[in-house]
Amino acid sequence: MKREVQIRRKTRETDISLTLNLDGNGSAAVKTGIGFFDHMLEGFARHGFFDLTLQVEGDLCVDAHHSVEDTGIVLGQAIARALGDKKGIRRYGFFLLPMDDALVACAVDLCGRPYLNFDFEFPAPRIGSMDTELIREFFYAVSYSAGMNLHFKILDGKNSHHIAEAMFKAFSKATDMATGYEKRLTDVLSTKGTL
Repeated sequence: MKREVQIRRKTRETDISLTLNLDGNGSAAVKTGIGFFDHMLEGFARHGFFDLTLQVEGDLCVDAHHSVEDTGIVLGQAIARALGDKKGIRRYGFFLLPMDDALVACAVDLCGRPYLNFDFEFPAPRIGSMDTELIREFFYAVSYSAGMNLHFKILDGKNSHHIAEAMFKAFSKATDMATGYEKRLTDVLSTKGTL
């Protein structure tokens, strides 16, 4: 079964078109109008072996908030839809990712219940043109739209760029693990019989 979805979401604040293939090779074509955010999403695609095409037209004349948050909503929806009934997937994923001075742990449970554990404030208020507080907003939106438990622990780091990049890459690797197939499974990985 091909796990590829296309989503279009248009509001008065943003117009987003996204295509996601969970079983890709890591190719990305991303244009959000926010350079650093593009860089993070390209890393997400590359390191998780997801194919991602994303076009965002947002009200950047206000700020980047709506563009970043709404992209998180759409990406979370895409992950959930691409997984379908979740039969055969590992469900859990985790990764410990070093990036220079930064060390970030990320754990994912594709359980259908949204939860974000993100207790961290970046040293710098901005990276490029993006407010660092929007990184939490992005992951909150992804976790709630995808129905996943998402936990981050920042174990070390001084450089905000390195910390953020380690977060996106750790999330990518953990999600790749969680969405991967376990050949011993014939249904879902739950004693309830459903996720």
